[in-house]
Amino acid sequence: MMGSSARLRQYMNDNRPLILDGGLATELEAQGVHLQGDPLWSARLLHTNPQALRDAHYSGADVIATATYQASITGFIDHLDVSSEGARELLMSGVHLANEMVERYVSESHPTGPRRPLVAGSVGPYGAFLHDGSEYTGAYAEGMSIEDLKVWHRPQLDCLVAAGSDVIAFETIPSLKEAEALLELLREFPNAKAWLSFSCKDGKRISDGSLFTDAVQMANRSTQLVAVGVNCCSPALVEPLLDSAGSLLSPDLSWVVYPNSGEDWNTEQGWVKSEKPSESILKLSHTWMKQGAALIGGCCRIGPAEIAELRQELKGSCTPAAGLD
Repeated sequence: MMGSSARLRQYMNDNRPLILDGGLATELEAQGVHLQGDPLWSARLLHTNPQALRDAHYSGADVIATATYQASITGFIDHLDVSSEGARELLMSGVHLANEMVERYVSESHPTGPRRPLVAGSVGPYGAFLHDGSEYTGAYAEGMSIEDLKVWHRPQLDCLVAAGSDVIAFETIPSLKEAEALLELLREFPNAKAWLSFSCKDGKRISDGSLFTDAVQMANRSTQLVAVGVNCCSPALVEPLLDSAGSLLSPDLSWVVYPNSGEDWNTEQGWVKSEKPSESILKLSHTWMKQGAALIGGCCRIGPAEIAELRQELKGSCTPAAGLD
């Protein structure tokens, strides 16, 4: 059987983009699960309601992300009153659960299909644990060292790698310092592959104000990254961000792109309509492909229906790689 690293390389060498799934929390909330204000976000369900995660749909995705974006050993201990070992088991269960859904899909829907979906172990920024919106500013990194950030992320990464993630998704990273820490930490797991995606404040800068070009040049130095890019930003920002660094991207890397719906996040009201609605990812995705994006999907407020449409738009009538419909 082909190993996960070999499958990932094969998929990345395909001329068709890999379709990423949408916002897991978006679908959970559509099913009636209350997540707003929860410091563990969807990760709490790994403990309280794993069936809700099983019931979430991943229509048309080649890559399924784990429900671990806001998960951490410390967070589970603090908010679920579990032991350190229990917290580790919960984190690893995020990968096991995603793999269970993949197995169900393969056996029930496409037993002879050309591809087995990949599982991406989701790693959010330290700011997600703080639960104060700082993942969109990166301000916390100013008072932390590279080593501080490595110490924080190490147990989460260890669990996700040990549980068998096909690829690690370092997501919504707001600062160069945290990105540097994650890439240094990744070297402690030499067999692991990852992508690195940043949250961004405009068409040239990531959330802490650093230039996206600097972020890409940092990513170029890693031998374990398969892609670098952006997520959870307005779709309108993607094209200028990729344009700003297109000439700098290493031939060994691809772009990964999965913006949100274009709505604005308000800490008191949640998601609210933007004064300037963005064009849909469906319309803009062709431009991103021309710019070299090999992994395309959606983040917050992008659900299974939009992902299914994206698959149809970019892959036409080809057999969908995943779709726990």
